[in-house]
Amino acid sequence: MTVDRVLLDQLYRAKLVALRERAESEGLPKNGSVEVVRARLIKHLILGEHDLSWDGIQSMTHQELGEVLKIFGIKSSGSHKERRQRLWLHLNFDSRRMRVENLAEMERHKLHGLCQKLELTLTGTRTVLMGRVAGVLTSQGHGWGQIKRSLKRNGLPDVDSSPIIIEKTPPTNDVVIIEAPSEPIDFLSPVSAHILEDVQDTMISGTEKSEPEIKNGSKLPCR
Repeated sequence: MTVDRVLLDQLYRAKLVALRERAESEGLPKNGSVEVVRARLIKHLILGEHDLSWDGIQSMTHQELGEVLKIFGIKSSGSHKERRQRLWLHLNFDSRRMRVENLAEMERHKLHGLCQKLELTLTGTRTVLMGRVAGVLTSQGHGWGQIKRSLKRNGLPDVDSSPIIIEKTPPTNDVVIIEAPSEPIDFLSPVSAHILEDVQDTMISGTEKSEPEIKNGSKLPCR
């Protein structure tokens, strides 16, 4: 899977303020924690051509799921089902709020919806449904919701994060067009003062635009 690794590295290292500014410039919601905004940007900017809906996740192969999880910077191991569960949780919830202790406040229909998305059995009381979701959250542990610490500190190891220096293009020499005189010039006749002054001004102007060695008075090579 080919991705923009330089941009991905920048998203891994970025702080919340920078991520929110980028989200706003891309027309994305900027609310949520740093990890929620980061996951939103990675989904949009890095994996924008991939279907990451629930149905899209279900259609992914085991290898594809592993690659996508690595791009999001979270745990990529586990069974096929565990990978699907982890990716869906990472894309749709904040790990700080989706905890076992928070499930007690959920209504039955919400727990039923969670069981459906997590591919769990849908029958049973509210307490039974809550226990099934809690089992998934416990087994997934800290595998989703935040990128690995090494990525946050160091980014991608094979990406050069040093600033890019753009060299300025050297200015091109001015082209001087000399028009031929309409009448023959008598080189033996005396030259008027105003022509000499014009020639002197032209030479001074050309010297200021020339190479340093000419400015310092060094001799030009004979032709």
